[in-house]
Amino acid sequence: MELNQLTAFQLLKLLKEGSIACEDIISSLKERIQKIDFQINAYVRKDKDIGLSVPYIKEGCLKGIPVAIKDNIATCFLPTECCSRILKGFIPPYDATVIKRLKSEGALIFPLKTNMDEFAFGSSTENSCFGPTRNPWNLEYVVGGSSGGSAAAVAADEAIFALGTDTGGSIRQPASFCGVVGFKPTYGRVSRFGLIAFASSLDVIGPITKDVYDCALLLNIISGYDPCDSTSVEIPTKDFTQGLLGDIKGIKIGLPKEYFIEGLDREVKERIEEAVAELKKLGVVFQEVSLPHTKYAVAVYYIIATAEASSNLARFDGVQYGLRVDASSQEKDALIKMYKQTRKEGFGEEAKRRIILGTFALAHGYYEAYYLRAQKVRTLICQDFAEVFKECDCILTPTSPTAAFKLKEKIDDPLKMYLSDIFTISANLAGLPAISVPCGFTKKGLPVGMQILGKPFAEETILKVAYNYEQHTIWHKQKPKL
Repeated sequence: MELNQLTAFQLLKLLKEGSIACEDIISSLKERIQKIDFQINAYVRKDKDIGLSVPYIKEGCLKGIPVAIKDNIATCFLPTECCSRILKGFIPPYDATVIKRLKSEGALIFPLKTNMDEFAFGSSTENSCFGPTRNPWNLEYVVGGSSGGSAAAVAADEAIFALGTDTGGSIRQPASFCGVVGFKPTYGRVSRFGLIAFASSLDVIGPITKDVYDCALLLNIISGYDPCDSTSVEIPTKDFTQGLLGDIKGIKIGLPKEYFIEGLDREVKERIEEAVAELKKLGVVFQEVSLPHTKYAVAVYYIIATAEASSNLARFDGVQYGLRVDASSQEKDALIKMYKQTRKEGFGEEAKRRIILGTFALAHGYYEAYYLRAQKVRTLICQDFAEVFKECDCILTPTSPTAAFKLKEKIDDPLKMYLSDIFTISANLAGLPAISVPCGFTKKGLPVGMQILGKPFAEETILKVAYNYEQHTIWHKQKPKL
């Protein structure tokens, strides 16, 4: 087996034994990327040389393991453009906190960033100024979004593991579509400092990996309080890899009836039912539960998220960094024209759509009718989960109502595209931890993902359930044939 196909855990063992060197891992990844990424487009700015300074690696639990990084996480001296024309050429002068923590444990930051929907606005990684990412399982299908490049790179063995971001399902949905593991931590568990914000009350950074153990390993490194992030929670961190051990007999899992409704693809439902049957064999106790305000989640999300995006993206105006389209200094109102032209040429269609929607929701006369009311319904969604968690340890659902759909199938219908995240959005609104793990395939050979949600800061519980399920199935070992 090639080194690029191994997990971080397996590679760390080989590095410790001295049977391989860090350079061998990098060479294997470089060869793989050069061989297949022209088909997938998981990475952006591939004109850069894939070279890492290996002689000065710090000691640590990830010593010598390369990590792929989504293009909206700040990396010092490496371009970070959010796959948007408006940030063309932007190179941060600092590292995000998660990057600092990875480096402190000896991890190597891969010099190519992964593709994404522009500013994380999308569910298919088709809204990128670098073009769409294609699904390694079938190149005619999408990878999901917005962390599609990270998920595709891991699935196609172009990365050992990766970081993505999740605002409404942007780690879990592409992980489901690509047949890998994607984890959204509790809001506040992982620092957001250095993440270029989409919606500040919803955004989180999390791992995309080949298996659950690697997910726990990466989460160990990036978790923890950060005084640079005012939303970071000062709570003791745990060794999530140790929490994987032991059986799950007696764990109570809720099956919300609102997630098993008309519109759920038949094959996806069958795969979830098979996963439930497997977990029952392991001693898990299931019961039907209700999350009655789920039906409002998509509407609430697209008011809150677009409102926060409108505010956050106001800073991109062509003055301090990125694209600048100058108007003639002789023109009247030249500065205003520069702002308008820069934003017109710099933002893609979906970014413009969300900025306009968010600005409308925050406008005088509409704020109380839309944004304030959405926040009140968000509280009701949080209360639904709190009630269910009085009886259950976890909640199990499909990650997405369908497997991956075809490229361009939904790009011209925003509402259909937004509904792709219907099962993942609620976890962001409530700030809950959630994981997507592979649970089978459709007849067309496309992966299906199972989502497990937990109580706030109970990451170890859902990781343990996911790990036990994974150890008794083969889905995470399947590889796409490119």
